[in-house]
Amino acid sequence: MIAATDPPMSAKVFQLVCLSTFWGMQIWVTFISGLVMGSNLTRHTYGFIQSRLFPYYLHLGSACAFFNLIVFAMYHPRDELTEDETTQLLVLLTTVTVAALNAQWFGQLTSEIMADMHLMEQSYGLGQDIGLCSRKAYLRLRDSDPKYKKMAQQLRFYGSVSSLCNLCCIVCNSLNLYYTAGNLSTL
Repeated sequence: MIAATDPPMSAKVFQLVCLSTFWGMQIWVTFISGLVMGSNLTRHTYGFIQSRLFPYYLHLGSACAFFNLIVFAMYHPRDELTEDETTQLLVLLTTVTVAALNAQWFGQLTSEIMADMHLMEQSYGLGQDIGLCSRKAYLRLRDSDPKYKKMAQQLRFYGSVSSLCNLCCIVCNSLNLYYTAGNLSTL
């Protein structure tokens, strides 16, 4: 017999759709499209696409993580949680927190700084190189212009933090997939 806290099929499907959407986007954006675009587009074209695509990616991922947490919490009363369910709840909370921070702060700052740097690079005739190019011209610009140097340091910092947030969410969603798969009765 089904317990009173067992979620209906619609809630299960909704949670799986949110989890798979976020995880699939993460794998695609992080490991496929980013590498392909980075090696085939000019530096500024790639940066422009990222600045337009990432806010949608980060906000949609944050929303998926939030809905996953809400559905999970609705059907898992706190006083009845098993050890695995407690771990899954903590993983979901971590995912929501990190995804929201990345969407609202780190990702946004990274895009803004990159756009400012691209304007400065364009004024020096830079940014039309494709793929992993010679960085000598950018290093010369960084060494000769203190404002550009400061922006490069900020971009490196915020970009690194944003990437770490993204990797944290990938790990958390992978763990959530693991726990969810462990609760499937059949395929």
